[in-house]
Amino acid sequence: MRLVILDNYDLASEWAAKYICNRIIQFKPGQDRYFTLGLPTGSTPLGCYKKLIEYHKNGHLSFKYVKTFNMDEYVGLPRNHPESYHSYMWNNFFKHIDIDPNNAHILDGNAADLQAECDAFEKKIKEAGGIDLFVGGIGPDGHIAFNEPGSSLVSRTRLKTLAMDTILANAKYFDGDLSKVPTMALTVGVGTVMDAREVMILITGAHKAFALYKAIEEGVNHMWTVSAFQQHPRTIFVCDEDATLELRVKTVKYFKVQ
Repeated sequence: MRLVILDNYDLASEWAAKYICNRIIQFKPGQDRYFTLGLPTGSTPLGCYKKLIEYHKNGHLSFKYVKTFNMDEYVGLPRNHPESYHSYMWNNFFKHIDIDPNNAHILDGNAADLQAECDAFEKKIKEAGGIDLFVGGIGPDGHIAFNEPGSSLVSRTRLKTLAMDTILANAKYFDGDLSKVPTMALTVGVGTVMDAREVMILITGAHKAFALYKAIEEGVNHMWTVSAFQQHPRTIFVCDEDATLELRVKTVKYFKVQ
């Protein structure tokens, strides 16, 4: 496990984007060899996406031979709704790069058979050869994707009921109206992300500090699903100074000299 501490959100976003960029370039993707990337939504990765778009526009990075799999999608929200994760990904990332739309996979929260949709998503990941790098963010309660506190650490892609904390946190995207916030989502499981060859978790802001503490300084606990990644052979936590406020000084100093 590696913890990378940057001074602020912008530097953390840039570090993460450079890491993704270098990974894709080093992989040398081509027609018969796609790089497979797991992607998150939310406010945390926006800075990282902006930088990746910049690298693409500068001619440093192509997504022509990249396949993406998104972590989650709300259930029952129309695909063209401004707060659907389809809209988020296309508006904030996909439409600005050269990815083939057929290679950008997002769960369908309006599928007639939601379980079949989840099973098909797992199958597509397997058919793509597994995920090379899964990028994720977390909630203040330490959940990754929509694997809320109490989720199984070996879970697969499935339908989840959202915790009230998550619904309250997401209300800001729905004019503060709780009645408009979806209460269910399709999400990859903790086990799905653990299967990736490499995992990078972005954690920024003082409101995520307790979750970072739980993620790396205490044991693996299904009430803080991000803590599972202590057991992954290649995990990088990328955070800003604000996110380290709950960590022991010894921990911060240890990781800062790496």
